[in-house]
Amino acid sequence: MINRFKNSLFYLAIMGGFGALMFWIAQKGALLEQNRELVVPTTGDSQWQEFVTALSHNLTHPLAILLAQIITIVVVARFFGFLFKRLGQPAVIGEIIAGIVLGPTVLGYYFPGFSEGLFPESSLGNLKFLSQFGLILFMFVIGMELDLKVLRNKAHDAVVISHASIILPFALGMGLAYFIYTSFAPEGVQFLSFGLFMGIAMSITAFPVLARIVQERGLQKTRLGTVVITCAAADDITAWCLLAAVIAIVKAGSFVSSLYIMALAAAYVWAMLKIVRPFLSRIGNLYHTRESLSKSMVAVFFITLLLSAWATEIIGIHALFGAFMAGAIMPENQKFRSLFIEKVEDIAVVLLLPLFFVFTGLRTQIGLLNEPHLWQVTGWIILVAVVGKFVGSAAAARFVGQSWKDSLTIGALMNTRGLMELVVLNIGYDLGVLTPEIFAMMVLMALATTFMTGPALDLIERLFKKHDAEAKTQGGSGAYKVLIAFGNPLRGQSLLRLVHGLIGKNQPHSSITAMHLTSAENLNSVNAAEYERSSFLPITQESEKLQQPYTRIFRASNDVEADIAGTANEGDFDLLLIGLGQSIFDGSLLGKVLGFTSKWVNPENLLQQVAGRDSLIDSAPFDERTRNLLARSKVAVGVLIDKQFKSVDTVLLPVFSERDAYLLNYAQRLIKHAGAQITILDAGGFMKSHLAMKEHIRALEQQAPNHIHVVDSRVVDKAFLTTQHLMLVGIESWKSLVESKSLWLADVPSVLIIKPGVPIAEA
Repeated sequence: MINRFKNSLFYLAIMGGFGALMFWIAQKGALLEQNRELVVPTTGDSQWQEFVTALSHNLTHPLAILLAQIITIVVVARFFGFLFKRLGQPAVIGEIIAGIVLGPTVLGYYFPGFSEGLFPESSLGNLKFLSQFGLILFMFVIGMELDLKVLRNKAHDAVVISHASIILPFALGMGLAYFIYTSFAPEGVQFLSFGLFMGIAMSITAFPVLARIVQERGLQKTRLGTVVITCAAADDITAWCLLAAVIAIVKAGSFVSSLYIMALAAAYVWAMLKIVRPFLSRIGNLYHTRESLSKSMVAVFFITLLLSAWATEIIGIHALFGAFMAGAIMPENQKFRSLFIEKVEDIAVVLLLPLFFVFTGLRTQIGLLNEPHLWQVTGWIILVAVVGKFVGSAAAARFVGQSWKDSLTIGALMNTRGLMELVVLNIGYDLGVLTPEIFAMMVLMALATTFMTGPALDLIERLFKKHDAEAKTQGGSGAYKVLIAFGNPLRGQSLLRLVHGLIGKNQPHSSITAMHLTSAENLNSVNAAEYERSSFLPITQESEKLQQPYTRIFRASNDVEADIAGTANEGDFDLLLIGLGQSIFDGSLLGKVLGFTSKWVNPENLLQQVAGRDSLIDSAPFDERTRNLLARSKVAVGVLIDKQFKSVDTVLLPVFSERDAYLLNYAQRLIKHAGAQITILDAGGFMKSHLAMKEHIRALEQQAPNHIHVVDSRVVDKAFLTTQHLMLVGIESWKSLVESKSLWLADVPSVLIIKPGVPIAEA
């Protein structure tokens, strides 16, 4: 208290003293104005008008306009990206469409005044250069995500598929250019320049979008996933080298003069590979941890990036090639690359890359395609692009020995263009090789070919889906398949421990599959392996301890609940197990009942209560994600409320009605495989008159004497609850318990809530 008084007194003294000194200096300074001509700006307006004028001037300042543009672009891009992710499409499609919406096609057409105020012509230069810098950072990340060792070690097949997927669409693109050159090529542009750009635009593949789709579909660990990633990586490197050559030819004006540029480019590549790369590799080996990677070392790598981009821009093959090359030669240490990608990716992808999409959208004038024959040409462009890339890739894959299904899948994936196509188109537009009409047509082609990838893969999967009747027959005889879906790695450990009690070990045809999904935005090809290892480490350790083998599924997802439910429904699983921690109940009514409530109220739960979504009958006792899973899953679902779950030695099974009869099947498994002691609590007092359940219990007692105990009581002793390791309860009974606010729930052990499976006919 004394210290606070002293501090307050000191604060008042120093502020008052120096404030008075400043006032005295200002008064004395005013005397110095005598005999000097002073200019005081006056407009003749009122003070309010002067304020409005100043505010208007501030709003039109270039920096204010740029900041308003960035805010608008990021918000709209994230909204459309989220929307298209929910539709099962890559977020990049939504971000490209966001650019078109903010351009002259939508915003400029319907709200021309607002569009002109937000994107005045004079401001586009700033937006262009900022978006180009974002692209440089993004291409740097793409280069780092490429694993050159994979390209060196992979078989000849991937190179054959990759180059076939380039040469065929390239040739078709040049053939198409022959027919549209006279009508659509800009004045003064040679056919060679126009044809080469049409060819390279047809042959590009969007490696980052393809890699995300492969991760989201869980293909990265399969032979098919490895082949297609290798093909895409080889395609990317080859296409960028071809693009550099095409740019050199276009800028030089003739093939002969372009040889000088190509010679400089070859010298640049040699220097990057033979001089810069070994130097960076030594630095990366020394500074690959978060603690050792100082700001000085980060500066070294950023300077390398900027020098590389500057060198290729000066040579004449575009700064983006230099950024891509700088990323590709970064140290191969995976920890280093993952760490550096984290530093760069968020600012590049979230903040700067959407600027490029919108800048592209501002250039895309779909309104120019105002005649039927222009849309006919657009259709031909899309058809040539799809046939060239899809057929070229699929035919080559089939030729080297891939199955028809894998060949068509490779073709569909390699047909993805996305962002990389827009990069090529913008370069062609800047060089004056593409007219606004052709530019708009090619942007639509990029959208169409990227959009069709997901539906094409789904169609191929349906066409080639085979139902193995023999496997199902084998699975029906004593088999039990359990899918564990976990987010928290420690929760996965508890779930495996629980499943071990349900199926035991070395049981023929029984199996455990552990599934961990992560957001597609948080995963890239560099950090995926380490992220998977750390996510499954606790469950792997538990698996070794219990000698209980399991199969893992790890992939990126745009809709976690839908993917988990889909895997469970389509994988012939008998039980889906998910986990809940105590923390989700903090501050809720259920938390008060269970005794989980902390001092502070969880604001998310409070919001749900205010919004009327905390109904104990309809929605409780689960969070929104769990409710979605329960609603979408046709198989039986077990929800484990984990209160430091350790074993199934002692299990409490409260029975409230005949609807809980199915729980005896789970009790039987726990007795058979874990030797569990089951206490059946006849809380509803109806078992005496329920003959079927009595017969089931009597059969269990004969199979495993002294493992079943029936208690006829509505009251549970707290001391007894402390001896139990698990409570097994049906979902309807659990809701009734929570609704009645039974006091003994506060002392229950870990709880396994079972929702029975839905017959397919009823689904």
